[in-house]
Amino acid sequence: MTELTPLRHIPTANVFRKGDVFVLFGELFGRGYVNGLIDEARAAGMSIVGITVGRRDEGGALRALTAEELAEAEEKLGGRIINVPLMAGFDMDAPEGEQNPTEMLSGITLKSWQEDKLDWEKIERCREAGVRRFTSSAATVMAEIDKLVPEGANVFFAHTMAGGIPKIKAFLAIANRIYKGRGERFMSSRALLDSDLGKLILMNFDEVTANTLKYLIDASAPIRERVTKAGGEVRYTAYGYHGTEILIGGDYTWQTYTNYTQGYAKMRLESIAQAAWKQGVWATVFNCPEIRTNSSDIFVGVELSLFPLLSALKREGGGAWANEQWRICESLLNEGVSLQSIIDTIERYNNDATSAHFRNFEAWPMDNTPALADVMIGTSEEITALHKDKKALITDHLSSLVLEGAGPLMFHGASEKIAPVLWLSHDIIARQLNALHN
Repeated sequence: MTELTPLRHIPTANVFRKGDVFVLFGELFGRGYVNGLIDEARAAGMSIVGITVGRRDEGGALRALTAEELAEAEEKLGGRIINVPLMAGFDMDAPEGEQNPTEMLSGITLKSWQEDKLDWEKIERCREAGVRRFTSSAATVMAEIDKLVPEGANVFFAHTMAGGIPKIKAFLAIANRIYKGRGERFMSSRALLDSDLGKLILMNFDEVTANTLKYLIDASAPIRERVTKAGGEVRYTAYGYHGTEILIGGDYTWQTYTNYTQGYAKMRLESIAQAAWKQGVWATVFNCPEIRTNSSDIFVGVELSLFPLLSALKREGGGAWANEQWRICESLLNEGVSLQSIIDTIERYNNDATSAHFRNFEAWPMDNTPALADVMIGTSEEITALHKDKKALITDHLSSLVLEGAGPLMFHGASEKIAPVLWLSHDIIARQLNALHN
């Protein structure tokens, strides 16, 4: 378990300048945390280089992007993409002539999944095949990127890979019960973790979310050695999640969304950065606050911890701009509903004995319970119902603010070489936002 190490100052160091290279290790699809980093890199005059995870053909085989797909991806990134597929994970990999894990899981149903067993020797052979494929492709990609790094340039590697749920029909129904279900529809997250399906998912999470940082650090060693030998600097960042400090009862207090199944892989990610740091490789995992994204929407209630950011904006030197954020958020609510009433609801939710029980940093990530599902999902649905438009939520606006604040904190924090693992809590996000706008 990593010691809680929140970032408490706004970093201003910057080793990156025009002519340096920013490498995005993960494909840019929608709006997410990495956009803030890319904005900072572009503002510094860095050239942007990216990779692709590739695409699957009709038979499931991994392929490079077509010319049209590549042009579209490069336009979205605003830089050059190395067109060698770097799909992480092993759920679609297998030795020649054998089934891959997704095929092994194809017969799983909502009734059978807790009893269905997997052949772990076969799974391990698939994992090894996936790792061989990925590391071999990563070496090819880095050799191409090496050609794009001029002599005397510094390099910033931003790792953004996460996820790893196999594409099987039954899983969506299972996930809906675990992350959205309450009452009779509630399902224990522990039931998933104890099943063979759950154990496979955790293995694949480790490969996608965590081990890819190690593969990146290893594959980029020739670039790192060349750059540092010439007196240049190399940095690695990765996106973590391990709960966030938010205002509860007037104090910044660590809390978390439960059950965060990927938490085990995020802790492994932290350990990879810590091991790299000991070797003199400056890799920092930034544990970022909860936000709403396309991928987080299955986790009903994850957005509740965003609301206290509004109070943090006022607490951390907020002026007219902070007041304007309150006005914008209140305008999204139904007539007669005050933003303060929402903040009060969240305060009651966070002080509820059931919610408070899960603020146990040492026990993270804890399993869900029927009582937590009732209070968390119930509060989430109650607040969502108070909005004028269910597609224009306060938490969408607050998520965009968190993204804006996290970008410069990560970019300059990496330059400063502060620690291998840092938490970006609501205090520092609010102070960064106020500094940007006041």
